[in-house]
Amino acid sequence: MQRTTVIQQAWRDLRAAATWGNAPAGEDVVALRAENDQLRQASAGCTVIDQAGGIMMVLTPCRRGAARNLLVDVSRQCDAGLPEVAAALVAAWEGKPLPERMQRALRRTLRRFHAENQGCDSRPSGQSSR
Repeated sequence: MQRTTVIQQAWRDLRAAATWGNAPAGEDVVALRAENDQLRQASAGCTVIDQAGGIMMVLTPCRRGAARNLLVDVSRQCDAGLPEVAAALVAAWEGKPLPERMQRALRRTLRRFHAENQGCDSRPSGQSSR
């Protein structure tokens, strides 16, 4: 019987603490739900960006940071947000057509990346590795 009393007392204290303050409890709940929705959307956006980064790592091949930089470059060329470019790239990987402006930007970005990194692993003739 004593446990029930403690739990009920703790719950009353918690409820009193939740309603304490200037804003009514209903407004707090609405604000928390809005914040929760924003966090869910941000988390979903990060997931899509991570997937698109993985696709870029397969296409180039490069490390995670370079892949994200390539996505940012495509995003800037298209004048589109990073989540939008990432979602379009993931959709294209799954078989949907990539918008023409993103195709052009992706081609330019990948060409520039490969041109900059051409021969980065090769050594000039006559040099030995140590």
